Amino acid sequence: MIKTSYGILVFKRERGNIYVLLAHPGGPFYQHKDLWTVPKGEPNGSEDNITTAKREFNEETGIHVPDGELIDLGSLAQSAVKINRIWAVNGNPDLTTFSSNEFELEWPPKSGKIQYFPEIVRIAWFTTDTARMKLFPKQIGFIDRLESALT
Repeated sequence: MIKTSYGILVFKRERGNIYVLLAHPGGPFYQHKDLWTVPKGEPNGSEDNITTAKREFNEETGIHVPDGELIDLGSLAQSAVKINRIWAVNGNPDLTTFSSNEFELEWPPKSGKIQYFPEIVRIAWFTTDTARMKLFPKQIGFIDRLESALT
């Protein structure tokens, strides 16, 4: 069964550049990797797609989605069983309020020990060029689509 995650890519324009707000995943798998993501997640029950995207952004960053027109960046396959559907919105939220929800994981594997990790450990602004180098490769297309939508 294919699962879909819904997310929000916040962007701003400064000094002739477009900046995007990305999140660094938490947990033991990414702690030593410079891989970043668009804040996103799966729906709770019968929640609609945009509600899911906004809730996930808030849960993962502690920041409310800025008010403004949502730009539909469409969907891209993350893997054979996962699709990401992303919207962009212009804004410049206060990043000092950053906080993230947690997830539980048996760690180390097969130890029987459950540990809790923040879903996101930090957020930061990146130019679109830098974002292309930092993002999970299957999410880079969202940057291309954002730039196309803004020109």
